[in-house]
Amino acid sequence: MITKRGSFVILLLPFSISMVHAESTSKDYLHSFKDGISQIFSPKPTRSADKIDITELSKFPLDTSRVAELPVIGRADNAPLTQYGNIAPRRLSFKEAVHIAVQRRPEITQSISSVAEQASNIDLAKSKYYPQLSGGLQTADLTKGERGGQVVSLSASQMLYDFGKVKSGVNIEEAKMLQQQARVLVSLDEISYDVASAIVNAKRYQEITNIARQQIKGIGRIAEIANLRAKAGISSQADPIQAQSNLEAAESNLVVQETQLKQYQQRLRTLLGFDVSNVEWDIPDELVRKAELYQDPDFTQIPNMMLAQSGVEVAKLQKQQAKLSAYPTINVRGSLSQAVNGRNPNNNKDDGFYNSIMLEASSNFYQGGAIAAQTRAASYAEEAARAQVNTSYLDVLDQVRLIREQIENKKRQMSILVQRRETTVRTKELYQEQYKLGTRTVVDLLNAEQAIHSAAQEIVSSQYDVYAALVQYIQVTGRTRATYDLNNTTIQGFEVQP
Repeated sequence: MITKRGSFVILLLPFSISMVHAESTSKDYLHSFKDGISQIFSPKPTRSADKIDITELSKFPLDTSRVAELPVIGRADNAPLTQYGNIAPRRLSFKEAVHIAVQRRPEITQSISSVAEQASNIDLAKSKYYPQLSGGLQTADLTKGERGGQVVSLSASQMLYDFGKVKSGVNIEEAKMLQQQARVLVSLDEISYDVASAIVNAKRYQEITNIARQQIKGIGRIAEIANLRAKAGISSQADPIQAQSNLEAAESNLVVQETQLKQYQQRLRTLLGFDVSNVEWDIPDELVRKAELYQDPDFTQIPNMMLAQSGVEVAKLQKQQAKLSAYPTINVRGSLSQAVNGRNPNNNKDDGFYNSIMLEASSNFYQGGAIAAQTRAASYAEEAARAQVNTSYLDVLDQVRLIREQIENKKRQMSILVQRRETTVRTKELYQEQYKLGTRTVVDLLNAEQAIHSAAQEIVSSQYDVYAALVQYIQVTGRTRATYDLNNTTIQGFEVQP
């Protein structure tokens, strides 16, 4: 609309460009018009696609009541659940700790819930075998002046034959169920490994911390001797200072080792739900036997291999389903309709009643190449899944070889370290005699003391490196459930049967 004052308004639905000034150039007008048209046919993207709104993301309730730090704790012998309350047990075995963790960790809950969800998806796929009923109420034709009329309708259909399309869908959901069950086993193995690894390292630093305390005592005794000899004028005044320096270094080392210990204790507190700082951990002797280090692993029992293979089955069935989608489906269909205050459009009778039974066949003859594209995609997915199986196999094989080599090297190292410790003990005894005679300095005595505790610490580290490698080997080779007695045990309502 052009006004007498020389200004005009351009209205674009659903967008409006209002009150463009008369003196605007034609270039500005065309640019505005182009923007309005482009917004109609090519709308701007949603803001959430290119921006992060922290306010919106943070709008959720946080309920931590289900992950309380003090859980219901079960014994490893399948005895009834007991409650420790605020007091943690003084001694706890590997198996007991693992059983506590898997009964409370939300990762296990999540994977088990996914299995239950998939079970419902199987029921959903099977529902297509059964009759499908639908009904409704619709108005009469509003364009013919029959606005007051309504038609009540009820229809039912039963699939008679579909060349296996429904069965294919059911098979896919059942294969996905196996996939979700494999994920439960993967979660069980991961949580069990986290607990076992943390216990090994907590026990490692408990012993290393004790060695660090013994080192402080040993250097403290040397410092006392150096002070007495310096006061008596027998040795240099620098000896007490040197001894004090070594004593402070030993105290600093103790702080470092205690820090490592507390970190693993805090990790176990998160996994188990109670303070473990006073727990005496037991590492069973049968750990080595049950690991079966020198037996070839059964790859069909490894959860990661199971998960990868279930992916292959899902991809194969999806490819089969894509091929079957081109075939027709034959249904028998029946319908009832009753007009209310109007004509029934099916027979054009006032307040008419209409019913019918018929056979129908439907098929997607052409969808622009969609079926062929789905088949190709499923074939590539199957190829990728098979490659994942091979990748998992090579990963397991590589880790098995590396762990075996690591354990063998640690055993050889420990035999050398034991000899070294015996040698350093003998050296210290000789240095003590020579120090009394004045032929050795306090530095020599301090070095000998340091060497003894260093060798002891390396022996402990090597010993627990072997335990840590065994724990990893158990997880890698799928022996977690047999080693920690998780088979035939109810875990959060879920039971693993070997």
